[in-house]
Amino acid sequence: MEVKPIAKKFQHEINGAIRDRELRVIGPDGKMLGVMVRREAQRIADKAGLDLVKVSPHAKPPVCKILDYGKFRYEEMRKAKEAKKNQKTVVIKEVRMSVRVEEHDFAVKAKNCIKFLEQGNRVKVSVRFRGREMAYTDRGKKVLLDFADRVKDYGTIDKNPKLEGRNMSVFITPRKDMPKKAEAKKAQEPKSEEKPNQE
Repeated sequence: MEVKPIAKKFQHEINGAIRDRELRVIGPDGKMLGVMVRREAQRIADKAGLDLVKVSPHAKPPVCKILDYGKFRYEEMRKAKEAKKNQKTVVIKEVRMSVRVEEHDFAVKAKNCIKFLEQGNRVKVSVRFRGREMAYTDRGKKVLLDFADRVKDYGTIDKNPKLEGRNMSVFITPRKDMPKKAEAKKAQEPKSEEKPNQE
């Protein structure tokens, strides 16, 4: 069994590994030193006690920087780690219903959908057609559109309902301007009717 070497994510050509005859060189202070032969660039790097690092290998001529490679590599890894940390993963949640869904179940499913949308997840809402229900796909479409209308303050439909086999589904994406949780809770509370004072 052949074992493949693990690719180094932050591998650069440095010092003696650089074989290009001419290089565009940037000094330790960030100033452009111009185009020069590799030996001259290496001499300047050695004199400064630093490394010659190829940072743009596809440029013509390739661009090299004179810097502390250990520190440079650490910074690259730190930036990559930070970017990965800030990268938001999109999760798709699913809500399933039948064509003959009751109002109570409909309301519970809508509540769950809102919770998923508040968490920043996309939601796939699907209706399953059983047996002869395939003849009433328009009812399934109405259920999905009514559902989307119920959660419209929290999410918007990506595309119109689509039929795949015995399932019709729609994707709902979170709105950026959705109500805050406190406002949403207040809006869902039943309004108490004011009773006249009885003396």
